[in-house]
Amino acid sequence: MRLTAFTDFGLRALMRLAGESDRSFTTDEIAREFEISRHHLTKVVRRLADAGYVRTQRGAGGGFQLARPAEAIGLGEVVRDLEDDQPIVECFRADGGNCVLTPRCRLRKRLAAAREAFLAELDRTSLADCAYPARPRSKAA
Repeated sequence: MRLTAFTDFGLRALMRLAGESDRSFTTDEIAREFEISRHHLTKVVRRLADAGYVRTQRGAGGGFQLARPAEAIGLGEVVRDLEDDQPIVECFRADGGNCVLTPRCRLRKRLAAAREAFLAELDRTSLADCAYPARPRSKAA
């Protein structure tokens, strides 16, 4: 199964926040550290905030941090929320897609089972299990 860049960025940001849960981060900071688009990350953070994973603060000294303990955030839950509008194949779309194999397709059930197995594995993992540690700070000379 392949995750979208949107979900990848969301997981990276959450992992980084979990690594130092006592502080706030800016989108610039996370984007620079992981070499990802700040503009795209801003959209991701907005979605994470809407879903209740992070809380944000605007203005000077603002940023975002985890809204609940990393131990209480399951990766399966995060992936479901961030991938919600990204079906793995056309026939999984809310409108059923336009696949000519439907309704005689024998693959759909197997893909659904594989997706559930993938998410079940992520359900056994909390964000705390994957916290990304802070980079070591260089000593001043």
